[in-house]
Amino acid sequence: MFHEVQRDSQSELMTGISVELFEYSLSWLQREGWAIVSLEECLERLAADDQSRRYAVLTFDDGYRDNVSVALPILERYNAPFMVYVPTGALTRTLQSWWLGLRELVRSRDDIAIDAMGIRFHCSDFRSKVAVLDKLDRWVHQDYKRGAALARTFDKAGISLSALNNRYFLDECALQELARHPLASIGGHTTSHAALATLDATSARTELADNRNYLENLIQLPVLHLAYPYGSCGPREEHLAKESGYLSAVTTRHGQLSDGQLNQFALPRIGMSSRFDTESSFAAKMNGVQLALQTLLARQSHRRQLKDASRLACPPPTVG
Repeated sequence: MFHEVQRDSQSELMTGISVELFEYSLSWLQREGWAIVSLEECLERLAADDQSRRYAVLTFDDGYRDNVSVALPILERYNAPFMVYVPTGALTRTLQSWWLGLRELVRSRDDIAIDAMGIRFHCSDFRSKVAVLDKLDRWVHQDYKRGAALARTFDKAGISLSALNNRYFLDECALQELARHPLASIGGHTTSHAALATLDATSARTELADNRNYLENLIQLPVLHLAYPYGSCGPREEHLAKESGYLSAVTTRHGQLSDGQLNQFALPRIGMSSRFDTESSFAAKMNGVQLALQTLLARQSHRRQLKDASRLACPPPTVG
């Protein structure tokens, strides 16, 4: 799972993946004998239980301009198919892209006041800016309604989300051209990039159906695959995705396709970002080492919690 592929990752506060790490990822896959396949081919192999060779699918969320200007020449060099999941609002410039607004706010100012939080931050160097942006990002992810609450802060700072959408996201013509590329596939990502699990069923269904219809009318091709924004999904969203005509849906849950029982409407992905990843961590993720370690640590933590709860429930007898 990729988002932006950035020529100057540091100036973008490490919010995407650097060109160097992106290219390393593809060269590593090729060197280690992994086939890079389209999502369609992946699903066919899974249905046939084809385990003759390891394979990977490359996905990009949101439809950033650098997916074409930066990533595409590299993908062409490796003859690597890829999927781009696009929300309607990115193309129409109506997306409430709070994450772009926060990035612009933090990198353009050393002193920041977030009205919705009632907190001021001072961040005058790269390290502190990355730390503040990470804190603000986690704050919104705790409650996605907070994204809309940042509008006043952006307005006071003179930051236009529409202008940022235009700067960072593909436009309709660019997406039409990309959809004709032999390596590219286009998938749905809802109309407004809403966290579907926070919406009522009618609104969630509309987000899915309208986005799919819009994209199909635009590119004149079937749109059969979905990415849940923020990975916000559960059984209800899986049902709605299937009901809306999709054949698969991907999450942000870390994992490999061979892990456990496969659910085509809750496919796991391995996320990549320059802020958290290196060449060695990519190899660990792909080989399952990192996931195995995380699972082991989680189990150990769970056992400790059970022991602590047991001690509290059965205190030692008192003496006297």
